[in-house]
Amino acid sequence: MPRCSNSLLGILNFLTLLLSIPIIAGGIWLAKQSNTECERFLEKPVIVLGAFLLLVSLAGLIGSCCRVSWLLWVYLLVMFLLILLLFCFTIFAFVVTNKGAGEALAGKGYKEYRLGDYNTWLQKRVNKNWPRIRSCIQDSQICKRLIEQGATPLGQFNKETLSALQSGCCKPPDECKFTYVTPTNWTNPGTAGSTNPDCAAWGNDQKVLCYNCQSCKAGLLDNIKSDWKKEAILNIIVLVFLIIVYSIGCCAFRNNREDNAWKRYP
Repeated sequence: MPRCSNSLLGILNFLTLLLSIPIIAGGIWLAKQSNTECERFLEKPVIVLGAFLLLVSLAGLIGSCCRVSWLLWVYLLVMFLLILLLFCFTIFAFVVTNKGAGEALAGKGYKEYRLGDYNTWLQKRVNKNWPRIRSCIQDSQICKRLIEQGATPLGQFNKETLSALQSGCCKPPDECKFTYVTPTNWTNPGTAGSTNPDCAAWGNDQKVLCYNCQSCKAGLLDNIKSDWKKEAILNIIVLVFLIIVYSIGCCAFRNNREDNAWKRYP
């Protein structure tokens, strides 16, 4: 009698095996093409993920199709740990993204972002890795659109819908009360004003701007918060899929044991 669970598990792992090949190829391509700190940072995780999927899918494929019980047991163990890890990360993602939001300003199309409004753990991670992160943000040319706008009238600029990173990294905070010249050129009036350290960190140089500001870090955290929430929702879908695959794997493992027992005791 054919074992449907073994066949189904074999098909799923064969598809995963095919998926791992372009992931590994993409990681190798990044390694050869990388010119910036961001690209070098991405290449290793991509290659590791592809290699992991390749090995796990091979174990599941051989274990289910060739009835190798010990290999299927290793596959199920890895799957169980993966499900547990993904579940913990999903809960963690919801916990660390429950704080922080941009502050709406009267008459402005953009919002202001404050680092202290966000989760403390995220703040520490960003502060610790800021030199690398700042390099990535500069390489992304997030402020390029504002720089190219040139002498935009102040009224028009105030209506701009800026992203969290553009608002935090490409202009000084409103509370600094700088005099507007262009979207990325502001004059310090020289009067005693806000105690916000970002006012002193601002520079009109395109390589400086507010990349060293707390508001820039806050803008990044707002992006992370949004992305992690989407990731957590996606993880729930992936968890359901992995649990289904794990259940099929358990059935295939039971089938292997029954077949081995039948062969041992005819």
